[in-house]
Amino acid sequence: MSEPTTGGRANGARAVTGEDEVVDLCRDLIRMDTSNYGDHSGPGERKAAEYVAEKLAEVGLEPQIFESHPGRASTVARIEGEDPSRPALLIHGHTDVVPANAQDWTHHPFSGEIADGCLWGRGAVDMKDMDAMTLAVVRDRLRSGRKPPRDIVLAFLADEEAGGTYGARHLVDNHPQLFEGVTEAISEVGGFSFTVNENLRLYLVETAQKGMHWMKLTVDGTAGHGSMIHKDNAITELSEAVGRLGRHKFPIRVTKTLRHFLDELGDALGTELDPENMDATLAKLGGIAKLIGASLQNTANPTQLGAGYKVNVIPGQATAHVDGRFLPGYEEEFLADLDRILGPNVRREDVHADKALETTFDGALVDAMQSALQAEDPIARAVPYMLSAGTDAKSFDDLGIRGFGFAPLKLPPELDFAGMFHGVDERVPVDGLKFGVRVLDRFIDAS
Repeated sequence: MSEPTTGGRANGARAVTGEDEVVDLCRDLIRMDTSNYGDHSGPGERKAAEYVAEKLAEVGLEPQIFESHPGRASTVARIEGEDPSRPALLIHGHTDVVPANAQDWTHHPFSGEIADGCLWGRGAVDMKDMDAMTLAVVRDRLRSGRKPPRDIVLAFLADEEAGGTYGARHLVDNHPQLFEGVTEAISEVGGFSFTVNENLRLYLVETAQKGMHWMKLTVDGTAGHGSMIHKDNAITELSEAVGRLGRHKFPIRVTKTLRHFLDELGDALGTELDPENMDATLAKLGGIAKLIGASLQNTANPTQLGAGYKVNVIPGQATAHVDGRFLPGYEEEFLADLDRILGPNVRREDVHADKALETTFDGALVDAMQSALQAEDPIARAVPYMLSAGTDAKSFDDLGIRGFGFAPLKLPPELDFAGMFHGVDERVPVDGLKFGVRVLDRFIDAS
């Protein structure tokens, strides 16, 4: 067998490692504008899919590109493991990003600038960082001839930011054979750190995620002249309903994931935590407070309003859009609460709906996460948490694949990590990317 290549360096030179490559891989991906507007008006993911395929082919894999709609492309490849009789592992990420307004940013969102120890750009944490870490680890292992213990399926997916219809959902529905034998998966929004003190750093692993009801609200009224007295004004009726919904505080519900997280956090803080009285605790959680706070209850946030076409014309219809999220096991309660709050004159219809997920925090894969983290950070402790949003894990769950959020990052305590997602000045620490490469490499060996 010939010696593996060293990424263009002469034989005998130090081989390129995953840590060497990860920042450049991530910069390349960030510089590709893959903004997803939810209506095919964006540039699509084809360029990123071809880039990923090229990087995988360079190290001997045979990636396939699947285009569900012009420009909406995903890349899939399979790595043969030492023991192909074992169930396979899926590592998936998405290459699309939410749009960004460059005028709001310190550094252009598609420039991939490195400043203040961070790599800046749209997708830096959601989730081109994990895409790059995965590519870096896989390329390193294949260059050096290190097979994983079992088969690994890699999927770099389109359209996650609009529900996955043209990415994960398309592959699950039309090409399920790609995931033959896969029983477990890892992907985004988990494995990131929260520093408790100098002796303990918690790494939050996503084991649950809320379900989704993106919905359109409609009120019909009587059109008329704006100068008349009008008791049947669609805008007034809808505005009052939206106001009630936006101000409503849904009840606290303690899921098994939340209970496990609170027990772990309480042990770390040396106190028993009451989910009904979390304000003081959340104040201590810094950049993860928003993530944890949203896992305590169902939520429904109005996000869009529309009505009318002229100042002196009362419209016959008014509409609003709402981002609704429900806890695992509480969908029926959530929908009943919505209808009660909105009232009989508001028509509610789903724009996009998906299920909630929850799995237990146990098993060999969880043990592999913990051991890999501790090997690189001796004060690490992995703990479960619930993601307030959703990921492509929902689609893969339909194939019986048990999903976890595990994209390991060691973060500085002052970084507002939750604020990076879909926010302005999204960025990831360069050292965090390299840490993630080392942890993922160990995790693959242990899984």
